[in-house]
Amino acid sequence: MTKRALPVTVMTLLLLAAWYIGAAWLNWPQAAETLARANKPAGFADVLAQAYAMKRPILPTPDQVVVELWNSLTGYAPTSPRNLLFHAWVTAEAALTGLAMGLALGILLAAGIVYTRTLEASLLPWVIASQTIPILAIAPMIVVILGNIGLTGLLPKAVICMYLCFFPITVGMVKGLRSADPLWLDLMRTYSASGLRAFWSLRLPASMPFLFASLKVSVAISVVGAIVGELPTGGQAGLGARLLSGSYYGQTVQIWAALIMASLLSVALIAVVRGLELVLLGRAGVR
Repeated sequence: MTKRALPVTVMTLLLLAAWYIGAAWLNWPQAAETLARANKPAGFADVLAQAYAMKRPILPTPDQVVVELWNSLTGYAPTSPRNLLFHAWVTAEAALTGLAMGLALGILLAAGIVYTRTLEASLLPWVIASQTIPILAIAPMIVVILGNIGLTGLLPKAVICMYLCFFPITVGMVKGLRSADPLWLDLMRTYSASGLRAFWSLRLPASMPFLFASLKVSVAISVVGAIVGELPTGGQAGLGARLLSGSYYGQTVQIWAALIMASLLSVALIAVVRGLELVLLGRAGVR
């Protein structure tokens, strides 16, 4: 445990030091100008203190972001739009809905590709090509198209998340479904087992490690998709809306607090997936 904690601690300290240095460098001209206008001393220590205490800095310091997070999480009720937990829940709802849709689509496509060679030759290239389209370009199109047919709110954001996360699930499941032991497959054919029986009894259990590896990637991508989906909708809730409002009013501390909250949300969801992996694969005897 100590061997693992030491490199993480050292890297964290280095990142914090780089962050403080970057904040001083970027905020220095504005801090010096502020002191000059106020006819206050402009020595090195004075400018540095001003650079670290600006209300609207170009790059806020870590302690400013932590204070903003703490005030938001503890100063308001969890259901208040001023609390980042409220916005995180809205984003998580869209991300998890899109992840579930992407999971269903990915497994369906993977099964079709594995069992039908025609689909492998015709569908897989299109699955790969779909990921070359920038999500920032396609997200407004999805919102507009679904909005014109009366589908607004959660569904457009979930579709954007599904579009992003179905690809790693599909690729991982194709690899996983094909990882079943050929000798066991031959044995099942010897007993005249159907393809569906082989799928449930052999191929699907063998694919579980690949599925959970894909899910860890997909759940983080899904959070990104939910945030991107919130930007063109003009909604008042969600971490994407929080980022957008912060950029409108120049509240850089608010923007960074929302970014950190999005990172924490992704880490929490990945931890949940990891916990499910340990429980399910541990019961199945997979290491």
